[in-house]
Amino acid sequence: QNHLLQILALFAMETPVSLDAEDIRNEKVKVLRSMKPLQLEDVIVGQYKGHSKAGRSYLAYTDDPTVPKNSLTPTFAAAALFINNARWDGVPFLMKAGKALHTKRAEIRVQFRHVPGNLYKRTFGTDLDKATNELVLRVQPDEAIYLKINNKVPGLGMRLDRSDLNLLFRTRYPREIPDAYERLLLDAIEGERRLFIRSDELDAAWSLFTPLLKELEEKKIVPELYPYGSRGPVGAHYLAAKYNVRWGDLSGED
Repeated sequence: QNHLLQILALFAMETPVSLDAEDIRNEKVKVLRSMKPLQLEDVIVGQYKGHSKAGRSYLAYTDDPTVPKNSLTPTFAAAALFINNARWDGVPFLMKAGKALHTKRAEIRVQFRHVPGNLYKRTFGTDLDKATNELVLRVQPDEAIYLKINNKVPGLGMRLDRSDLNLLFRTRYPREIPDAYERLLLDAIEGERRLFIRSDELDAAWSLFTPLLKELEEKKIVPELYPYGSRGPVGAHYLAAKYNVRWGDLSGED
């Protein structure tokens, strides 16, 4: 909940009064306090199982000698969150994180709404990936900001294609980009607190997840198994479909 909620709060917060650390952190706390309590039906937990691929075997989480064989500890979680304020009312924020997945990255994906009465609906066909534009802010690795847009393929026909307007930081700014912890260490030395959590923000974050964690423990919810190196449990895809959202890593092209 720590890093992902910080990213969510920074993305969803209103414009602060200034760039002062306290003004920014005030707005982040407002976002967290406006969030709807998490419901069990909006959460999927998983645990990775053993898997063999390309002649190589990968152990399951419970194969670790330090882990009990009947462990219900999740190694994956996906959740749908909602912010009850004027700007974000009714907009689902889908968040997921896990171990032993097919890729390691952190990013924000903004999927724009379908256009009512879309004139190009027949051209899209059933390809949902081309139905809406998408803004991606990749935090790591390969920091980038890119916009996926639908464009007409040059020529006499009417065929649409999806292209990326890509700002890849290492290409645009070839000098060394500081590591995230280098930046934090420098901020700590200089007494800059904008990127650090305040105590009331930490309280708000845990108050959102603690009731859910207790419910998972009390009801002994069994995590859904998923193969080591996969995209996670199938239930996460049903959760996304429930809110008419697609996970951005399905195409595997990024």
